[in-house]
This record gives sequence, structure tokens and C-alpha cells, in this order.
Amino acid sequence: MGNDISVTLISDPAYSKHDTGGGEHPEIPERLQVIADALQESSLGPYLKWVSPKPATRSQLLVFHTEGWLFRFEEAVLKGKTYIDHPDNQVGYESYDIATLSAGAGLVGVDKVEADSGTVVFGLNRPPGHHAEPNMPFGFCFFNNCVIAARYWQEQYHRKRICILDFDAHHGNGIQTAFEEDPDAAYISIHEHPSFSYPGTGWPEENGLGAGKGTLLNLPLLPGAGDEQVRETFAAIVSFLERFQPEALIVGAGFDAHVDDDMSGLAFSTDIYLELGMFVAELAHTFTQGRLLSLLEGGYNIEKLGSCAALFLQGIVRYRQEHNPGL
Repeated sequence: MGNDISVTLISDPAYSKHDTGGGEHPEIPERLQVIADALQESSLGPYLKWVSPKPATRSQLLVFHTEGWLFRFEEAVLKGKTYIDHPDNQVGYESYDIATLSAGAGLVGVDKVEADSGTVVFGLNRPPGHHAEPNMPFGFCFFNNCVIAARYWQEQYHRKRICILDFDAHHGNGIQTAFEEDPDAAYISIHEHPSFSYPGTGWPEENGLGAGKGTLLNLPLLPGAGDEQVRETFAAIVSFLERFQPEALIVGAGFDAHVDDDMSGLAFSTDIYLELGMFVAELAHTFTQGRLLSLLEGGYNIEKLGSCAALFLQGIVRYRQEHNPGL
């Protein structure tokens, strides 16, 4: 591997302080550790650079979330509540601060992509974000990390047209809410069919509203779908992006579609994540001059999560090496 390749990981030990109560809750601090260990042991190990996030400010959170939700979230943790609205949304005393730090990973990641287009940037952060709605948490998510990063990219660097591509097993209802009426923001989601999977959104006919008509591409897969069905979505994604012409690409990198992850009925292999990494790198090369940021979403099988995430980043690196011979 060439010495000019680098992989920037945006992370912080403080992420472990988001307390989901232990027991049977799947969104646990060990998720980040197994990914970090797998990356260190992989061929990428010598090229990892660790960068700390900064907490998203209140104004940065308010680009999508409401003041009411911020106050309610803060109040809940200060009162010692153990969850908000539903037991899925477990919190501890420090969860509000850690959620702002998780949202901040995307902001620092955008800065890093803009400053150093040669590095591969991955937010190794928790809690995840793609289910979070403007005024409430959903599915382990409190702030919508990908949406907050997208709005920051538009405002700070004037990249007008932003696309989020999400291959988590579950549809990112919060991202769709943010983008469905916006002609300058696009959302592509590969997920288990809403007839069978949480949160019940992401039907193929949901393709945007009003001025945002045509800016959503939902690609639901039936239970049992595996690598072949994933590959079959690629042509539709390329065609969609040829029409939309994004200036930057954010990937919601969830790994819970793996066949051994019991959070979905999908059956992706470990190796498909290498292909997904190469595919998103090709999309960034073709459409966004390499501007690509990936943020962690789901993935709950501790035995397989690390290798899936490592292969995904190896796929991005491999594509860039093959198309930049000097690396």
C-alpha cells in the first residue's frame, strides 16, 4: 500500500459514556472497539490517523432539530431518566453531551474531506443518527448525524447539492424527513422492505414531495436478500446520480444487513462490504471529485461488525489506489 494513503477516523473515547443500560440493548460501546481493533489488524493499520470530534453547537443541531427536542433531551438526562419515549432510546446522564459529540464527528469529517481530499474519512461514532426526527428520537438515534453534516457542508463550503447514500438494513426515516421537499439534497437508501422491518418507511414510491420530487431513491429488499440483490441496485443508483449531479456524498454506513446480524432479515455476506466500499468510492470519483464522508450507523453483531467495517474502508482505499496510480 502506498505511503500517501491515509484513513482518518473521527472518534473519541468519550463515546463509550453513552450508557444504553447493558443487558439486551444492542447499541453498546463495544461496537466501536471491535471496529477499531479490526482496522488496526487489517492492511490499513499503518495508515490510520485518529482525529477527535468537536461537539456540534446548538445552532448546528437546529438546522434539523427543534428547540423543543433539545430541551426535552437535556431535561430527560438531567432528571436521570433511563430512556426517552421508548425503551429502544436508552440514555444515561451524559448521553446528551455524547450525542452532540457524535453529531460533531460529521462536521469534523466534512472539514477533513475539504482540507485533504486524499484521505479516506470515517466517523467512528455513536449514538447513530439516521432514524432521529426533528422533534423526537427513534431507533437508538437522538441527533441525525448525516443530515447535520450535510447541512454543514452546504452552508460552510457552499456545496449546494448533497447526497446521502445509506446501506444500513433499516430505512433512515429521519433523513427522508429532512430531504423529501428539498431539491438540492438527495437520499438513497438500500434497506429491508418496510413491510417486514422497522421503522416501516422507505417504500419505493416515496420519492420526494413538491420541489423535492425525484430526490429520494428507496431500494427496499425482501427478507433473505443477499449480495446479488445488493449488486442489482447499483445501476439504479448510478442513473439517479447522473440526474441529480451531487457535489458531495455522505454514506450512512450501517452493517446490520449482515446475514449473522439478527437486527434484520437480510443476508449480506461479509465480503459485500468490500464491494460497497469500492462502489461508493467510484461514485465519489465520478460525481463529486472524490468528496466522500462515511459515518457509522447500525451494525450489532460484535463478532462480524469489525471485519465488515474494515472491508468497507479497504474497498474505498482499493478503488482509490487503482484509479490514482501514484498512491
